[in-house]
Amino acid sequence: MWTWKTNKNAIGTVVVVHGANEHHGRYDWVIRQLNEAGFHCVSGDLPGQGTTTRRRGHIEAFDDYIQTIEKWYLEAEKFGLPVYILGHSMGGLAVIRTLMEKQLNIKAVILSSPCLGLVQYPSKGKEAVSVLLNKLAPSVRLATNLPEGSATRNEEIRTRDREDKLIVKKVSVRWYRELIGSIKHAFDYHHDFPNVPLMVVQAGDDRIVDKIKVKQWFNTVGIEEKWYKEFPSLYHEVLNEPERDHVFNYVKNFLFLHSEVL
Repeated sequence: MWTWKTNKNAIGTVVVVHGANEHHGRYDWVIRQLNEAGFHCVSGDLPGQGTTTRRRGHIEAFDDYIQTIEKWYLEAEKFGLPVYILGHSMGGLAVIRTLMEKQLNIKAVILSSPCLGLVQYPSKGKEAVSVLLNKLAPSVRLATNLPEGSATRNEEIRTRDREDKLIVKKVSVRWYRELIGSIKHAFDYHHDFPNVPLMVVQAGDDRIVDKIKVKQWFNTVGIEEKWYKEFPSLYHEVLNEPERDHVFNYVKNFLFLHSEVL
């Protein structure tokens, strides 16, 4: 877990939760922008990801993520300022599950292309095998096989990712089954999502997460305030895309709207 303090008069603290197969270091630009906007940031690497020491690409249960995010929240709370949370992709799903399971005093939530469905699932045969392996050999890891460049059109980020040894290239059968189960849980228990302001920023040309499923979940959540913004032609990582300044302005204005600066 790491903390980045703003040099300005702080108006809040944002917990940043990364997605699958990546790590907090890929959010250096986002964290700098948040600091510049007057927010402290707290983040880290989720279990089995980035710099964590446990087996890479593997978890025992999705609760591993929930417990970790709760710890980051408790650290953010120490600043004595309003706490916000931003989760990307699988991290967005983990944020949803955390807020369903834990009573956290969150001021507002931002989800970036949250993983509420996949564009491409394994074949029915592989799905059946994964269910069996989850019982017999859950730690067996398989290649993610995500097409290179499918996450972002930003060539600078693509080049950096090719040289990044912290990016996980294989995930365990247990990890996959927990992901699928957690997506189902998010839909089945959507009424457990707390009544906090929510913004979803979704890639219009998402090649990893099924944007239709994201919108379906968004529409089922019965809360008083929710915002959905889709960015046409942008790939999955909207906050890494060449247009990321434009995307971040939406995020920043949403944060300002729910802070004391207005």
